[in-house]
Amino acid sequence: MPAMSSTVRLKLSTMMFLEYFVWGAWYVTMGTWLGSLGFSGEQIGLTYGTTALAAMISPFFVGMVADRFFATERLLAVLHVLGGIALFFASTQTTFAPLYTAVLIHTLFYMPTLALTNSLSFRQKKDPGREFPPIRVLGTLGWIVAGLVVGTLGVEATGRPLQLASVGAVVLALFCLVLPHTPPHTTGPVRFRDVLGLDALQLMRDRSFAVFVLGSFLVCIPLQFYYAFANPFFNAIGVVNAAGKMTMGQMSEVGFMLLMPWFFKRLGVKQLLLVGMAAWVTRYVLFAYGNNDTLVWMLYLGILLHGICYDFFFVTGQIYVDQKAPATLRAAAQGFITFVTYGVGMLIGSWLSGRVVDAYVVPGDVGHDWQSIWIVPALMAAAVLALFALFFRSERTVEARA
Repeated sequence: MPAMSSTVRLKLSTMMFLEYFVWGAWYVTMGTWLGSLGFSGEQIGLTYGTTALAAMISPFFVGMVADRFFATERLLAVLHVLGGIALFFASTQTTFAPLYTAVLIHTLFYMPTLALTNSLSFRQKKDPGREFPPIRVLGTLGWIVAGLVVGTLGVEATGRPLQLASVGAVVLALFCLVLPHTPPHTTGPVRFRDVLGLDALQLMRDRSFAVFVLGSFLVCIPLQFYYAFANPFFNAIGVVNAAGKMTMGQMSEVGFMLLMPWFFKRLGVKQLLLVGMAAWVTRYVLFAYGNNDTLVWMLYLGILLHGICYDFFFVTGQIYVDQKAPATLRAAAQGFITFVTYGVGMLIGSWLSGRVVDAYVVPGDVGHDWQSIWIVPALMAAAVLALFALFFRSERTVEARA
């Protein structure tokens, strides 16, 4: 395959920018809007759990349909149009059942596009390891721009962010029609065990890998507290332009992503995972005891920790799985760990975070006891950190290959 042209690179970069602009425009602030509509914490958590449900279902769609019957760029166009329509409908609803259903439909259309945009990009590259990161980083920039736009407009407590995302989805759908033609490439019968990565279960015979999977699953439960309720928290305590300030987390993510090879070489798998888990504990403690006055620096530091929270845990985990699994099982292993973490773990976390927020409503309609709320995921993450430190063993031979 010849080197990728500058035109193709620009198209793929624009695709990634719009892909994550759509998600970032509505996902961060939806909890604030739902709270203003009078939704309970459990209802907010369940609505955020739609992404986890879709993440559990999308491997079936990608593996059984997308790779076999449709050109990727055309399928992306259809999915984004339908997802944009569903999200716009959700923005017009004020009761739980129709709004939840519309958001669920949107995520069912949207979540498969995350894998499809990656696969389309890989198909155009001669050297994916070198050429993909500069393109993927445009996705993070898209998320940042979405947050800055929503925060600057001051529409966090409205349905406008969903409408902005729906417009972005339609624009992306039209843009997908000019992406490089990427025909289906998979043939043969479909096996459910291939789609879910069940062949990777044989790796669970290795104690360290089993501990890694269990720890990853457990730590994703308290993680969902941040994604669903950080923006409502910041708005509740009076942080101005909360959505814009939260983009500092994605900015730090870009910086730490660039530094990952340096950290990996010096710390290795286990230490990086432990640092990532410890960062989540620290973030929640900072949120619990910070305020929008003299201790506002604690809130900003908690946001800036996102680079360590995400990169050191999720990216290191993906590298560990890739190194630990035999070449024939790597794709299955990545699919399995994604199902366990982004799917099952975060689905449970979405439900539980909502229940905890409801449990700490202050009588008299004066809001929530946010300090007690943030202590709960801090303790949960600390418990997983302790168990992981005691039982996880990462062989030096594995770390040395990084």
